Amino acid sequence: MLGRTVFWGSLGALAWTHVGYPVLAATLARTCARPVRKRDIEPGVTFVLAAHDEEAVIEWRLENLLALDYPPDRLEIVVVSDASTDATDAIVASVAARDDRVRLLRVSRGGKVAAQDHAVRQSAGEVLAFSDANTAWKPDALRKLVRNFADEDVAYVCGSHFYERGDGTNREGVYARFEGWLRQNESRFGSLTAGVGPIYAVRRGDYVELDPRFGHDLALPYRLVQRGRRSVVEPEALAWEKPARDISDEYRRKIRMFEHCWLILLQGRMLHGLGPLYTLQMVSHRHLRYSSGALHVLLLASSAALAPTGRVYRAALGAQLAVLGAATARSGIARYYVLVTWATLPALRNYLRAGVSPVWEKAEGTR
Repeated sequence: MLGRTVFWGSLGALAWTHVGYPVLAATLARTCARPVRKRDIEPGVTFVLAAHDEEAVIEWRLENLLALDYPPDRLEIVVVSDASTDATDAIVASVAARDDRVRLLRVSRGGKVAAQDHAVRQSAGEVLAFSDANTAWKPDALRKLVRNFADEDVAYVCGSHFYERGDGTNREGVYARFEGWLRQNESRFGSLTAGVGPIYAVRRGDYVELDPRFGHDLALPYRLVQRGRRSVVEPEALAWEKPARDISDEYRRKIRMFEHCWLILLQGRMLHGLGPLYTLQMVSHRHLRYSSGALHVLLLASSAALAPTGRVYRAALGAQLAVLGAATARSGIARYYVLVTWATLPALRNYLRAGVSPVWEKAEGTR
């Protein structure tokens, strides 16, 4: 009896988070749409760019930001150097000397979120925009983001982003497109369950200083919903970046990312003070998604144990072994899914053993 409960429970949870919930979100987006009241506006914007040892890309990134189609007198760009040890600071200072929209702040090594908090305290823009040093924005991306703040209910807005076509084995772009589609559907009927680190903005009055080990991507949207505010996506605000070249690099990056996700899931009070629908969203899209590795292990073990007792269990076992075989035999979607799903388990182990550090390192091959 226990084996069957584990089998059907894990199978049902995986089917719901990967298929059932996306179908529900798409349905709600069509039948219960909640449009954002957008209007072209030009609030003062502080663009915060946290950087640690980014000499390879920082000048290119600043030139991309300075080319944004936004009034120069309404935009300041604050680069906060998280104790960079290379030429990052010198490069930023050189750009700042020729364009007074750019300002350099230097802080002791404390991690990305702590650096972002410091920059927010030292700036004055009505809207706070954030991105990464290895990401480029389309010239109209900032305008497209801020027009959502014409709606007084909106506190957070992220854009859409895509990956440059890589020549390695990573298939992150496929997953990113699926997540982008699901994120847009969540936005259409309510609020996002997580944002997009490469391109997002927050009203200054709604900005929340987080535990420095938490990431803005996952923590800010639900924290703002807990305060009665709305987090949405602007699909026309586009950014792009270079993916990790190979799946092995992406696997290591996912482990580091999932360590922070587990911290937030287990210590971030994610379900506190939420309404029924958003609670369902968080459990379906976040809790079950990050639990997929453990759910797959339970499904595989219960399928193997029950295989002698029925065709359904033998079929389930055969399907899982086929996916594992495809993942082992070659690179591709099967390999990407298996490795990224498995990454949730060593990430949980690392979190339980050693906790999570607020500092971060660049992913291999993304610069």
